[in-house]
Amino acid sequence: MPDSDTKRRLAQALADLAEAPLAQLDSHLEGLCAPGIHWRGSHPLNERHGPAAIAADVWRPLKTALPDMERRDLICVGGSFEGRDYVAMVGHYCGTFRQDWLGIPATGRPVYLRYGEVHQLEDGRIVQSNCLWDVLDLIRQAGLWPVAPSLGVEGMWPGPITGDGLVFHATDPVQSAASIAQTLAMHGTLGAYDDLAGAGRQGLLDMPQKQHWHPKMMWYGPSGIGTTRGLSGFVDDHQLPFRIAFPKRKGGGQWDELGPLRAKLGGGHYIRIGDGPYSVTGGWPSVFAMHVGPDFMGLPATGKAVTMRVMDFYLHHEGLIRENWVPLDVLDLLFQMGVDVL
Repeated sequence: MPDSDTKRRLAQALADLAEAPLAQLDSHLEGLCAPGIHWRGSHPLNERHGPAAIAADVWRPLKTALPDMERRDLICVGGSFEGRDYVAMVGHYCGTFRQDWLGIPATGRPVYLRYGEVHQLEDGRIVQSNCLWDVLDLIRQAGLWPVAPSLGVEGMWPGPITGDGLVFHATDPVQSAASIAQTLAMHGTLGAYDDLAGAGRQGLLDMPQKQHWHPKMMWYGPSGIGTTRGLSGFVDDHQLPFRIAFPKRKGGGQWDELGPLRAKLGGGHYIRIGDGPYSVTGGWPSVFAMHVGPDFMGLPATGKAVTMRVMDFYLHHEGLIRENWVPLDVLDLLFQMGVDVL
């Protein structure tokens, strides 16, 4: 797995990239990335190949919009999955919004662009980047709100309560393995739950997921969903409306429709790692679902098959999952549901 020096060097290189003059973007990316790098990012940026395309289509427009941009990491962890080495990060790009970006009108004021990023490394260079930047949250900061009100609380994500999110030191492999094992066990309870049994809110509160969440858990969702606290807040502000809209329906032909989509896109988790008291999972996409229930983000059911690009960063504290940061490409999901936010 990536050692402490590798994580520290990558964090510094990405910070340097964020602050590099426009004239030096290409040279920074060529030094940081493999020639065939595959960059995957939030809608509408989506996918790019090679440092030149990433410089032209991703970084140059963003740095023109935020000319004094800097990068502020809250979490930096690493690990290996299926023989691939990853460094995963959560944080914010900070800058003054001087010029429009992606059609979002500039404000001339400070903004924070939230990110979850997972970078795959080979021989010290990035061969694949997965960058879920919260574009909807930047729209919110620009004074616009094009979707239904969030059930959770909007705003910046805090760093871990333990203050140790930048893991630039060796961690205990036993603890690392226990962290990701706890996350996957919690995931198992979610996958086994029957949304169609009619148990409603109380069913989600009572089912075995409660064995894994800390009583003071914080769930930091993307803009459009928001932040929740405690299991009841998580259920009320995200989990129940989400599972009503996208229920687990192996009957009714759902899997007949989703099967070809899964075969076409692949998907599933490309990363599952533990690093001391932290764990990370993510997929491009990692969720396949039918939008058959009402009211998620204020929308009626569309009956459409959708996919979700998601990352989950977890802090394991006092024997339980204390905090969960969830970058999710909301604009891509809404686009599939017939709403072009931009």
